[in-house]
Amino acid sequence: MHDHLKEKLAILPEQPGCYLMKDKNGTVIYVGKAKVLKNRVRSYFTGTHDGKTQRLVNEIADFEYIVTSSNAEALILEMNLIKKYDPKYNVMLKDDKSYPFIKITAEKHPRLLITRKVKKDGGKYFGPYPNVQAANETKKLLDRLYPLRKCSTMPNRVCLYYHMGQCLAPCVYPVSEQQNKEMVEQIVRFLNGGYQEVKKELAEKMMKAAEALEFERAKEYRDQIAHIEATMEKQKMTLNDFIDRDVFGYAYDKGWMCVQVFFIRQGKLIERDVSIFPMYQDPDEELLTFLGQFYTKANHLKPKEVILPAEVDGELAGQLLEVTIVQPKKGKKKELVELASKNAAIALKEKFYLIERDEKRTIKAVENLGKILEIPVPHRIEAFDNSNIYGADPVSAMVVFIDGKPEKKEYRKYKVKTVEGPDDYESMREVVRRRYTRVLKEKLPLPDLIIIDGGKGHLAAVRDVLENELGLNIPLAGLAKDEKHRTSELIMGDPPKIVPLERNSQEFYLLQRIQDEVHRFAVTFHRQTREKTMFRSVLDDIPGVGEKRKKALFKHFGSLKNMKEATVEELQQANIPRTVAEKIYKKLRE
Repeated sequence: MHDHLKEKLAILPEQPGCYLMKDKNGTVIYVGKAKVLKNRVRSYFTGTHDGKTQRLVNEIADFEYIVTSSNAEALILEMNLIKKYDPKYNVMLKDDKSYPFIKITAEKHPRLLITRKVKKDGGKYFGPYPNVQAANETKKLLDRLYPLRKCSTMPNRVCLYYHMGQCLAPCVYPVSEQQNKEMVEQIVRFLNGGYQEVKKELAEKMMKAAEALEFERAKEYRDQIAHIEATMEKQKMTLNDFIDRDVFGYAYDKGWMCVQVFFIRQGKLIERDVSIFPMYQDPDEELLTFLGQFYTKANHLKPKEVILPAEVDGELAGQLLEVTIVQPKKGKKKELVELASKNAAIALKEKFYLIERDEKRTIKAVENLGKILEIPVPHRIEAFDNSNIYGADPVSAMVVFIDGKPEKKEYRKYKVKTVEGPDDYESMREVVRRRYTRVLKEKLPLPDLIIIDGGKGHLAAVRDVLENELGLNIPLAGLAKDEKHRTSELIMGDPPKIVPLERNSQEFYLLQRIQDEVHRFAVTFHRQTREKTMFRSVLDDIPGVGEKRKKALFKHFGSLKNMKEATVEELQQANIPRTVAEKIYKKLRE
């Protein structure tokens, strides 16, 4: 432990608050809360920890803390800090899917929509629904029953929906505010459980239509009843009222936690959500942290009531979520909590094998690679590759792997600007110079390891730029390929030497994935660049062909091949004057 950390630990206050752990680059990697800051923060640097906690501790180079007046305040602050910094070691919601809702807009002439985003815009939201098909079916049914406006912008004439009886056409005919209000109230009543009355009314209409020998109309009523049963009555009644609830249950083992959430809407269990993540705090505190993220990060609509296990601090949860918190001791609600917890334990057990396997392929492989190369754990790896055809359209690409996984939002593409001809070494020098000049200028995080797709010459060129031009001392390695263009060997050092790696090891497979990914990314970028250049170089030399005519030609013919096969008259069909069409025809055949 560094001396400055020992000094900061010695003066920690015995008060509630939040702490922010930082790595060597000053990046916040973990945010936590504590009832007593002194005890909690010190616990990270004393005693033994499991593997994932030890990895966190190994990366901590500094920390900050914020004192709060209460534990509840610390919980809310923690939620906001996690949202702000998105630290990599904090709870990561594995299942970030957002569920569909039915929305009644707050416009003068309301519309019925399906949305996955819940906003404070005055609209009325109902859901979530198990899937978008269920929401669509419900909306179709409501469209048949209640003719609200359908168009997003008012047209100047009636549309097909009006003729189908599914819209009152406020664009042409006057529709009073009272009419709209009554329809909205009926839809709200239907979605809040009043669909049984609607179903009964439809059944009566169906019987009357059948008696009157109006079989088509009777069939339509029958289909509407079937839709109601399919979408509104799929699940058994779990509770006797129609209050929307979310039921939380959790299980933990070996430093991991699984949280299961049951969505109960109109008394029915319609869907569940499963999240598995590493835990660094006490289980009940981890669940509170999860609750805050669940309703902010994952865009879930808060229900009227949240049911939690008895061991969780319900008062704190209520202050955090601002909804009614129930912690049942008996009855159906308690059975639901126990069922959610039981499902969480089963899911956790099933996922352990996959989690361990994923760790073996990623973070464990990264740790072992650091040991083999005799460098600190290379959490951030940046890899480079060039791509060109005999020096034409030279490009380069960089990919980033963090803890053994690709971080695609940090990938970068480079067009080589200063190199003429097929000079791979100079291309690599230029791109590395541009990349790390910018990193230093903008104070971006430096990599723990740079990998070059190439051999000794590439390594020497890059090392010269890094050390002699930029003054950087970053571990550097090269990946050579065999005659079949497959990852063959890892070279490192000055002078470069082959690093012994077992070909069936996870470390070798990780390097293989990195090399394949950077090669794929570079080749794809080169193809895109080459296609644009080909298109430009052929047509740009023709007098009278500018950007608009190029787009028109390409839109009309689809490809240069089709243009070459076209006659002058066919070229004119793309709104090209005959004199210009003749020039294009002649040029494309040279």
